[in-house]
Amino acid sequence: MTMRLILASKSPARLFVLKRAGLHPEVIVSGFDEHQIRDPSPTSLAMRLAEGKGTAVLNAQDGEFVLLACDSVLEFEGRAHGKPGTAERAVERWKRMRGRSGILHTGHFVAVRRDGALQTQLRVGSTEVDFADLSDEEIEAYAATGEPQRVAGGFTIDGRGGAFVTAVHGDPYNVIGVSLPLFRQMVIDAGVAWQSLWAGP
Repeated sequence: MTMRLILASKSPARLFVLKRAGLHPEVIVSGFDEHQIRDPSPTSLAMRLAEGKGTAVLNAQDGEFVLLACDSVLEFEGRAHGKPGTAERAVERWKRMRGRSGILHTGHFVAVRRDGALQTQLRVGSTEVDFADLSDEEIEAYAATGEPQRVAGGFTIDGRGGAFVTAVHGDPYNVIGVSLPLFRQMVIDAGVAWQSLWAGP
């Protein structure tokens, strides 16, 4: 029997990764206000944001389920960076990042309710990313697409930004927004068989 899986995220990239892995989660957007969380540690910030999203959805659910919430933060120059938000900020950030490296941290909050008991876990996946030495023209053209403004760190590896990442050291899925190996281990540690989340052949 397939266990109910809830994804507490509106990210189409996370949903795509999970579906490609044979999972078909029910998407419930938390509406959690990320701006209320402040933390100087990029890893701690990623986990606290994921926990906030997950808890906001968890409290409204009944029955048995597995719930996943994630949030990603780029650690660069010793600081946490989220979504640039504007083209100007995306250009400014890329002019600093080009030819250098950063670490993409994705917080994972998993809650499992079975047999009347609730278990929660909070972990972070970290992946080092090397950036290409982009020209000013490439940076400005990339910002003009709107893609970097909408994603953590100002880049993707599963979109136009994939051409601007020269190496990924660690789990590439973590950079997209959800580490499948980490999520699987968290599910197993909660006593749930990974394959019970598969949606069928």
